[in-house]
Amino acid sequence: MPQSIITDRASDPTLAPSAVASPTSDDLLYRKVSWRVIPFLFVCYVVSFLDRINIGFAQLQMKHDLGFSDAMYGLGAAIFYVGYVLCEVPSNLLLARFGARRTFMRIMLLWGVASTCMMFVHTPTHFYALRFLLGVFEAGFFPGIVLYLTYWFPQRRRAAVFSIFFAGVAVAGVLGGLVSGWIMRDMGGVLGLEGWRWMFAIEGLPAVLLGLMAAFWLVDGPEQARWLSDAEKAHLLAQRDGATLDQPAGKHVKTSSHSFGAALRNPRVYLFAFIYFSLTCASLTLNFWMPLMIRDFGVHDLLAISLYTVIPNAVGAVGLMLIARRSDRRGERRWHFAACTIGGGVALSLLTLHLASFAAMMAILSLAAVLIFAALPIFWAVPSAYLTGKTAAAGIALISSIGITSGIVSPWAIGLIKVHTGSMDNALYVLTALLVASGVALLMGVPAAQKMR
Repeated sequence: MPQSIITDRASDPTLAPSAVASPTSDDLLYRKVSWRVIPFLFVCYVVSFLDRINIGFAQLQMKHDLGFSDAMYGLGAAIFYVGYVLCEVPSNLLLARFGARRTFMRIMLLWGVASTCMMFVHTPTHFYALRFLLGVFEAGFFPGIVLYLTYWFPQRRRAAVFSIFFAGVAVAGVLGGLVSGWIMRDMGGVLGLEGWRWMFAIEGLPAVLLGLMAAFWLVDGPEQARWLSDAEKAHLLAQRDGATLDQPAGKHVKTSSHSFGAALRNPRVYLFAFIYFSLTCASLTLNFWMPLMIRDFGVHDLLAISLYTVIPNAVGAVGLMLIARRSDRRGERRWHFAACTIGGGVALSLLTLHLASFAAMMAILSLAAVLIFAALPIFWAVPSAYLTGKTAAAGIALISSIGITSGIVSPWAIGLIKVHTGSMDNALYVLTALLVASGVALLMGVPAAQKMR
């Protein structure tokens, strides 16, 4: 790790100098907040991501049953992000105006219904339409979580907090490997339905239940938290980096074209969007194509493939939390992010060696998962330091919506490459270049010496 990781700790713009140490009373208060806010949202995020990526497991049966090609399936995976991108900014603006409780309840109920309806797919049109609707309904959930957490946690704690949610991506992969494989293998033929139809039916229902629970569990911000004393609320608001913002977080403010326009005029938004685009191209490749990668390593049993996906996802979950906590503890973002993205790119390129050793290939895949997944929470701690006040909701959603267009491009492009070349090697080389570029872009575009507002 570069020496500047240590020397930059007091000057990194994404962390206040006070991030080096926190009073014990602060730790106790934030632990109380964490136990109330994070577990429920974590479960919701795991379910949302499982509903998003379970087509990666479904394709092991669904393509054969319905006669879909790799390119058709990749297009269906990509169409999700068309709806997602179109509706992400409006959804986050609605959260800022109407509050997190109602917004998260709406999102979870609608996406749960759409995900369950995937069991009725029979034609490519059905597949494309439901994937588009799933993107529309889920839009705003992740940037909404990012915005919501800024209401509760100061910048110096955010990488560790965000890492918990990105660990949810890996947990969803673990659950997908354990649960999806079992459902598809052992429930195939029950009531005359294929296993993949049962998978969509069973894995879509939890989102509906969580949406109903959100109405009773969530509050819009610290001001509405009955489980906090007045002194604790005041302390949170004073400590939060947004305490002097134009509008208090958690209150229903009128966000309009002014806040969206301010985000559009901010050049750093586009830098962050490019970085996020490059990073999510790689992470989505792991999410969607990992089962097929493992099959190409020489494993052909459906359940075995599903179980083997647990390894890189579990290693990735632990690794990303450790690296993100180190970033918080060291008070440094830029070099941690660059090390993760460049190292992750190198690991992806090593997969093209096609070593005869299954263990070696799994180790390389696991290393790629750790570094790529770890870069995500470190990245999201950076824009939340620069986008504050009225521009936060629009800016965070704009970065996410522009960056997540990778979900439109990446699955479809990789599907085409696989159809025409018979392998993913060329795609992995492109992903390596994007990851290296994202690390360099953050180092060059975010000055270490600039003080935070």
